Amino acid sequence: MPKVYVRTYGCQMNERDSEQVLRTFTEGGYTVTQNEHDADAILINTCSVRDQAEQKALGKMGNMMHAGRDRKHVVYGFMGCMAQSRGEELFKAVPSLDVVVGTQKYHKVFEYVDTILQRRLEARMDDPTYSLRGASVCDVAEEEGSQNTIRDHIAKPREASAFVSIMQGCNMRCSFCIVPDTRGKERGRPIRDIVGEVRHLAANGVKEVTLLGQIVNLYGRTEFPRIDGKSPFVQLLEAVHEIDGIERIRFTSPHPIGYRDDLIAAFTYLPKLCSHIHFPMQSGSDRILREMRRPYKNEKFIEICEKMKAARPGIAITTDIIVGFPSETEEDFQATISTVERLQFDNAFVFRYSKRRNTPAADMGEQLEETVKEERNQRLLEVVDRLAKASNAALVGTRQQVLCEGPSKTNAARLSGRSSHNKVVIFDGDAERLTGQILDIQIEESGGFSLFGTACLQ
Repeated sequence: MPKVYVRTYGCQMNERDSEQVLRTFTEGGYTVTQNEHDADAILINTCSVRDQAEQKALGKMGNMMHAGRDRKHVVYGFMGCMAQSRGEELFKAVPSLDVVVGTQKYHKVFEYVDTILQRRLEARMDDPTYSLRGASVCDVAEEEGSQNTIRDHIAKPREASAFVSIMQGCNMRCSFCIVPDTRGKERGRPIRDIVGEVRHLAANGVKEVTLLGQIVNLYGRTEFPRIDGKSPFVQLLEAVHEIDGIERIRFTSPHPIGYRDDLIAAFTYLPKLCSHIHFPMQSGSDRILREMRRPYKNEKFIEICEKMKAARPGIAITTDIIVGFPSETEEDFQATISTVERLQFDNAFVFRYSKRRNTPAADMGEQLEETVKEERNQRLLEVVDRLAKASNAALVGTRQQVLCEGPSKTNAARLSGRSSHNKVVIFDGDAERLTGQILDIQIEESGGFSLFGTACLQ
């Protein structure tokens, strides 16, 4: 039985896409392996949002090919946003590459890989030195309805949570981002299909789902009508909320455009919505927001956050911020720090601006030196880390409901889970009995970015 290994870099959407691909391989008779040296097919799924992710993926692929140079039948492939963006040129960058598959053709990956692998295995039976190198495939074409192909999951024992893709693509044109080019225009799945998928997950023991979309709150805006003043996304939240067995709902990532009062109000009457949103700000400077082509002002972003805090007291808000965007001045940067201090984010992902080809920002004048970007990155991280630690420390002595995800990644002898506020909580217990369960945990200590406590078991 052949084995497949998939390495994923980037966002939760990439993880979900990889899961879909692995499902097609298991249905085709393959086994999934965590050991790249044991695999007959090796795939990397990576994003193109930052150059660092692309370089990591290229380096990893090169290392795996070198390590497997004596296993000539192995099929190597890239899939996802980098594959979509770079296409045929990846065969020049990685001469022994076999497959390049874009973001609208995940459902084709198995067919392409398996065809090449079977030919090689058959040829090897006749001549062990023959490898059929050169029988490559590149498919980055658009395909209507591709958003409906990310719908299947790999069953996992005591699975606590699952990602659910509700749409593909993005119609926004932020000047720093290539996602509209790599994932195409917004396309939403029908609500009934998404609900059916979530019902299936709930029937298999999943208690928490995270709805995924490039701009998730804009789901269905060009395809489905508003009903009773509610957007298609709020209609979807209400439908998922009614599913028995689902106890928690998350979504990522929303955009200030389209984050309207109906979505804010949903947090007042849908208790299964977790008390956490990840809400990308990008900059606290109106001038830089204009340069980024982010069509909102800083005060509008602040207003939405404050409305969310009023709708769901104690809600945790995390964000994304880019520092060192072209022409960013110290005054612009200070505006970002001021907003972070004002909103008291629970945490933030801080990124140094990275040029992405074929984006307007890459051709802007006044590109900042890397030393300036790094210095601002470190200064902002100091603020973010201080606020995150204070947020966690404030929870010591409280009782939190935590969804147990299983053994901790940093200490397998202990268990790990997340609170409704998306805080990581470490505690002791029986993994066999508690994984997948929502538990009351008495928080006794804050380790900075993780909380530690004791399960309050009956």
